[in-house]
Amino acid sequence: MELETIKRIYFVGIGGIGMSALARYFKNRGCVVCGYDKTRTNLTIALENEGIPVSYVDEAAELPADFAKHDVDTLIVYTPAIPKNSALLNHFREGDFVLKKRSEVLGIISKGQFCIAVAGTHGKTTTSSIIAHVLTDTGFGCTAFLGGIATNYDSNFLLGDNHVVVVEADEYDRSFLTLHPDLSVITSMDADHLDIYGDAGQLEESFRLFAGQLKPEGTLFVKSGLPLQGGVTYSAGQSSVIKGQNIRVEGSKFVFDYSDGDTMITDFQLMLPGRHNVENAVAAIAVALKLGIDTDKIKVAIANFKGVKRRFEYIVNGDGHIYIDDYAHHPEELRACFDAVRQLYPEKKLTVIFQPHLFTRTRDFADDFAKILSTVDELVLLEIYPARELPLEGIDAAFLLNKISLKNKEIIAKGLVPEYIKNKKPELLLTVGAGDIDTLIQPLKASFTNV
Repeated sequence: MELETIKRIYFVGIGGIGMSALARYFKNRGCVVCGYDKTRTNLTIALENEGIPVSYVDEAAELPADFAKHDVDTLIVYTPAIPKNSALLNHFREGDFVLKKRSEVLGIISKGQFCIAVAGTHGKTTTSSIIAHVLTDTGFGCTAFLGGIATNYDSNFLLGDNHVVVVEADEYDRSFLTLHPDLSVITSMDADHLDIYGDAGQLEESFRLFAGQLKPEGTLFVKSGLPLQGGVTYSAGQSSVIKGQNIRVEGSKFVFDYSDGDTMITDFQLMLPGRHNVENAVAAIAVALKLGIDTDKIKVAIANFKGVKRRFEYIVNGDGHIYIDDYAHHPEELRACFDAVRQLYPEKKLTVIFQPHLFTRTRDFADDFAKILSTVDELVLLEIYPARELPLEGIDAAFLLNKISLKNKEIIAKGLVPEYIKNKKPELLLTVGAGDIDTLIQPLKASFTNV
């Protein structure tokens, strides 16, 4: 299916962060766009306010007339998170509609354009958002499909007027193999999604395949130390071709110098904390320089990048209390997040509320989760967020809690957490997880306003 032939598009799972970006793109193209999602959220409400109808009823009878029957100009996009017994999905399948996954649609959009793709088991959302921001802020321009809400734009979608597209290349179910980038960045390859891949070796092989899909004259940037051959390596202070060095904290900002052997640029300022975010910024700077963007403009753009929602996002930042929210849901992401907190606030007692995401991930990385969670001062553990999975016998919050060596630890029902925090009055609070822990943000913020 060619991009120009798509006139009507229906999204089954439109409330997903990647799906909603695509919906916004096709709405801007003048297509008829609507969709379904199980739950009404801030994101689906935003889509409705932008003129995109959203249904919350999984029934074919609820479909608009435009999607009642098959048409050659109609495309149905679905997410793998939609259950196989979905009435809508089965209606479209049985009706001979053209169905494609989100990743396949990204492949259609990026075909014939200059594609910058960012992949990695973690770090890809922040890195792709920094790249998109630098290209936009400097006037170079791009269209971007992001896996988070970029704070500077309050959106996961940016629309440019050139033929450059920035995409977050998702490794889940090998989605990124639909892309053929001109520039690729691989931020990490830690074992994850083992429910799909089976073992770390299969995951690594998929990343090698992705790296091999680079266009003949393209450039691959690879985080130093990853098990990949070829590519230009980058890091934050480690042995690599491109590096961030002389990293220091000045006030609430991380400051660093950039070097690639030929170019040295000093005193980059970054609002995002942590060496891992310096690393993400270094990759973005390398991409911008490869595109020929002026170094002074890049420095300004890096300095005014405000981050991504739920990526080390300050909810409360006062003299007496600090509350930060982060999307971290993998042991390595938790480690990077905790390290950033400790670098900024080494003297403060750290209280963490963690919601594990997926039964399989909790089972597969239980020892790693336990090790990193044992390093905090006080831990509140929520029950596992199942997402697309059915429960696994013996795998629950208590299973994980028993492995954690920390003394100050307990499991608390999500609804009781705001009152607990209000009574505890922690000086430094961090909520982490990829499930629905974000529904606690506003109640917790309200708890602090009354402290």
